[in-house]
Amino acid sequence: MIKALKETPQNANQLATQLGMDYRTIRHHLKVLEKNRMVTTGGEGYGITYFLSPVLEENYVLFEEIVNRMWKK
Repeated sequence: MIKALKETPQNANQLATQLGMDYRTIRHHLKVLEKNRMVTTGGEGYGITYFLSPVLEENYVLFEEIVNRMWKK
């Protein structure tokens, strides 16, 4: 989801379609990411668009390193 948002800011429905996941699952994870300041939003209602937060954008290389280490274990 993070990689998809880095490529293109999207709303929850677009992400669900792109990732082949349930809309409610996407919404849940977006709420968690927003709570942890990893994503920010623009717009209102159904069309809320999600973007990577400035902090995550600035530290994206470090984020990728952490993810890669986690997947190697």
